[in-house]
Amino acid sequence: MSETALVTETLHGSVACWTLQRPQQLNALNAALIKELGQKVEEVQNRNDVRCVILTGSGEKAFVAGADIKEFANFNGTEGRQLAEQGQRILFDAIAMSRKPFIAAIGGFALGGGLELALACHIRIASDNARLGLPEVTLGLIPGYGGTQRLAKIMGSGRAMEMILTARMIKADEALSVGLVSRVVSREELMEAAIEAAKPLTRNSPNAMAAAIRCVQSSGTTEGFEVEIDQFGRCFDHPDFHEGVDAFLNKRKAEFS
Repeated sequence: MSETALVTETLHGSVACWTLQRPQQLNALNAALIKELGQKVEEVQNRNDVRCVILTGSGEKAFVAGADIKEFANFNGTEGRQLAEQGQRILFDAIAMSRKPFIAAIGGFALGGGLELALACHIRIASDNARLGLPEVTLGLIPGYGGTQRLAKIMGSGRAMEMILTARMIKADEALSVGLVSRVVSREELMEAAIEAAKPLTRNSPNAMAAAIRCVQSSGTTEGFEVEIDQFGRCFDHPDFHEGVDAFLNKRKAEFS
């Protein structure tokens, strides 16, 4: 790994832990970090040694404290549209539709683009010092990396609307109560809890999990049920289905490749 890498990786079996390395900037997203992280998301799809990815931020203060505002302070409308479009395509949508499950381990602040990054992940675990929010309206903006869509889908349009319009930060316990995160642990236990949450994902059928991700991400759309029917049928043609059924019938543990 290069010394200048903005994303470092450690492996725990077939679980890859990616740590964003801009601690002095509270891991704020800039163009270079988005590009590097997006490349890693693309590459991991074809890695046989990784079944699941945990995404976290370096330092004790933040997961990601937002976007690097200096980079777009002088943008016009066309440039702003390109910023959102490119960021969503190469990173946020790429994580949301990844064949490999992503877990966000949220320690400290997850604001703006940082919360949107966590929203793109499939599972979110927070430390008890986590603070989550979308403060874009205080800058005369709105969330541009999928925040208005994913937050509403996860916690309901009413709560999402209140959170976005007021720019209010919420604490970890409130995030848990509204379903924004699935678990809250101490800051010291965060990574251990994320790794434990990842373990079942390394044992399940990769093909079935990828199909489930596609279906859940399409829920709430007019195509959602058709996507589920299509992906359900496709599973029957995959070796994972035959392995899983044979293991069940013969009372053994399935071994998915």
